Amino acid sequence: MNAFLLQYLPVVIFIGIAAVIGLLFIVAALLMAPNSPDSEKLSAYECGFNAFDDARMKFDVRFYLVSILFIIFDLEVAFLFPWAVSMFDLSHAGMVFAFWSMMAFLGVLTVGFIYEWKKGALEWE
Repeated sequence: MNAFLLQYLPVVIFIGIAAVIGLLFIVAALLMAPNSPDSEKLSAYECGFNAFDDARMKFDVRFYLVSILFIIFDLEVAFLFPWAVSMFDLSHAGMVFAFWSMMAFLGVLTVGFIYEWKKGALEWE
């Protein structure tokens, strides 16, 4: 058991050194950083001008639609790369099934994208 645990010694040493360096940086920043807060530094910063409205105001729903569409198509690419790499390692029947499965997935995403486009969710006024 002792020989088995010795294999993990470099990992433990690496974690220890990383923790010591991280703590040193934190302590150095606390000791050496200038600490002179004034009203200007403590005020809320919003695009270079003072806040003019409540931070809890409602956002337009199109903001959320665009962000959801971004997440969906980002995930599509995340699924597409491993599929493309591993598809040719399959048998002929598996390759045909993998191809049409991905075409069905892309078709559903395309229909959803066309629906959002026709609804005008991507148009900004």
